[in-house]
Amino acid sequence: MSDLLKATGQIERLGWRRLLVISGDASWCEQQAAVCMAQLPGDWLTVGEQPLTAQYCTPQAVRTLLGRELHHVLFDARRGFHAEALAALAGTLQAGSWLVMLVPEWQRWPLQPDTDSIRWSEGDSPIPSPFFIHRFQQLLLEDNRIVLWRQHHGCSVPDLPDPLTRPGDNSGQQQQVLAALLCAKPGIYVVTAARGRGKSALAGMLAARWPGLSLVTAPAKVSTDVLAHYAGEHFRFVAPDRLLAEAHRLRAGIDWLLIDEAAAIPSPLLQQLVALFPYVLMTTTVQGYEGTGRGFLLKFCAALPNVTAHQLDLPLRYAAEDPLEQFISRALLFEDAVSAPRPDAVDIRSLEQGDWARRPDRMAAVYRLLTSAHYRTSPLDLRRMMDAPGMHFSAALQGDDIQGALWLVDEGGLSAELATAVWAGYRRPRGNLVAQSLAAHAGQPEAPQLRSRRISRIALAPTLRGRGIGQQLISRSCRAASGLDFLSVSFGFTPRLWRFWQRCGFQLVRFGSQREASSGCYTAMALYPLTRAGQRLTERATGRLARDGYWLRQLLDQENLPLATGFDGQLNEDDWQELAGFAWAQRPYEASLAALGRLVSQKACRLPLLYAALIEGQSVTQICQHFSLAGRKALLIDWRREAEQGLLLLDEPRALCCRRWVSGLG
Repeated sequence: MSDLLKATGQIERLGWRRLLVISGDASWCEQQAAVCMAQLPGDWLTVGEQPLTAQYCTPQAVRTLLGRELHHVLFDARRGFHAEALAALAGTLQAGSWLVMLVPEWQRWPLQPDTDSIRWSEGDSPIPSPFFIHRFQQLLLEDNRIVLWRQHHGCSVPDLPDPLTRPGDNSGQQQQVLAALLCAKPGIYVVTAARGRGKSALAGMLAARWPGLSLVTAPAKVSTDVLAHYAGEHFRFVAPDRLLAEAHRLRAGIDWLLIDEAAAIPSPLLQQLVALFPYVLMTTTVQGYEGTGRGFLLKFCAALPNVTAHQLDLPLRYAAEDPLEQFISRALLFEDAVSAPRPDAVDIRSLEQGDWARRPDRMAAVYRLLTSAHYRTSPLDLRRMMDAPGMHFSAALQGDDIQGALWLVDEGGLSAELATAVWAGYRRPRGNLVAQSLAAHAGQPEAPQLRSRRISRIALAPTLRGRGIGQQLISRSCRAASGLDFLSVSFGFTPRLWRFWQRCGFQLVRFGSQREASSGCYTAMALYPLTRAGQRLTERATGRLARDGYWLRQLLDQENLPLATGFDGQLNEDDWQELAGFAWAQRPYEASLAALGRLVSQKACRLPLLYAALIEGQSVTQICQHFSLAGRKALLIDWRREAEQGLLLLDEPRALCCRRWVSGLG
């Protein structure tokens, strides 16, 4: 403890934070942590699956700590390693603080099931995460600024060399940006930086010093404590949804809209907010556990008019070259730098998870490229990429540099019984995003029974786009897909993106009924058949989408969707099956909408509630008011009852046969 006390004095003097890892059996770890807490007064908030101190936060609720500054904390990773929570907790620490991390016995750790894997492995029970833990252990051993205290081993606490700077050395940079904003012309301004650089403080100072009025919004008010402190009496917070709903009243007389952690707000909502005020300042963490990646700048800000970007580089709360920040950044691959393209020829290669052990730098470069190109990539994606079952990759290399990357996930192989239960709406097991969606929403119960591989992410260096490299990556993946029936992809639909997937040979099979929160686009799903079974599935799904286009256009309010306009009012065998699933099982209304529209179009059917929705275009609220219903849940019950009535009116023996079949699925 004398060495630890001495080291504490040193980091207090240097303005740094350090990591202490305690590895051993559960009771021994807690004993050593108790010794540390007794000798080092501090907040000692615990993040983990159970409270070990008076202050406690679950890993899932760690975002509530944003905006707080803590002195000494405890991170319990003995049963589960929640990587985003570790990064968030580290971001709250003041200079001169320790982050004490409790981990399992050293040799057993990589082999021990990780309870956090339930979030990212798409399995029903925890699995070990050997690639991530082995790499994490190696980084701990290589960094002599980390204090590693292992049971049955000695514990040394090395001195650290003095840093080149002291806390607050970049306040001049912060003041320079503030001065520019105080004399700015109307427009949109963005301040990006890593945690602890003073972004929120800068926004608060702008509110305090601006001669006019400002409003503050953020994903959660609890995360604006720092901004509120610097804004003082000028702090006025309005939640994003309320601000949009009451914009006509709230925007009166307001100059600046200050949006803290803007990248955590869904893009469609953010797009509307920035258009409401003459001056807008968005602050956000571009790298880190939030999972924004450079995509916030590349995809969102680049599409806005009149944007001026500023960046804060050096920390304010602690000194530069902070040991804790640098270790977390290396361990979770927060640096998303991408190699500059070269004139070399591109070599396409397949990669597997084992390459994290064989070629760790190459796999890290793949992850960094994916992070740079996608709007939300977080440590959860890193955990999945490294250790979740069924992950596959292709890479485009120039020499040793990664210039393109493709990430695929195995899907399918469900039993016929389970797949039919998914179709009926009775079951929704974890995983199999596209395969299950085709059964649950596109009426294709055979889809999850086939074996497939879903393209999860694709990324290319910007200067190499348009050269067919993306198609080469997909072609390589097709050749490596022995024994699979089809490839699939799910993406936010835009005509430009759809043209790319068309060139790659994919066929559109489904649209989601809701816009994506991040992109504001409707989800589209497309298939690339590899076998006869995959081809038959693709033909059925594309045929159904074409036949349902007339009705889907009424549901999806977007003009550029490639949906057929022809009206087909005849009920076929697929419609009878779909309607039986809606009437007597739990098929969703949106999935059954086209079949219901054709049912209502039959002259023999008088179904007023379905007619009001599908023919007259009334909203749920309007229908409930007109028919004195309590809400959507009650309306859905009555819609199902009307579907049953319609089927019985058209052909009672056939309807009763369908009902017996559906009843046997539950």
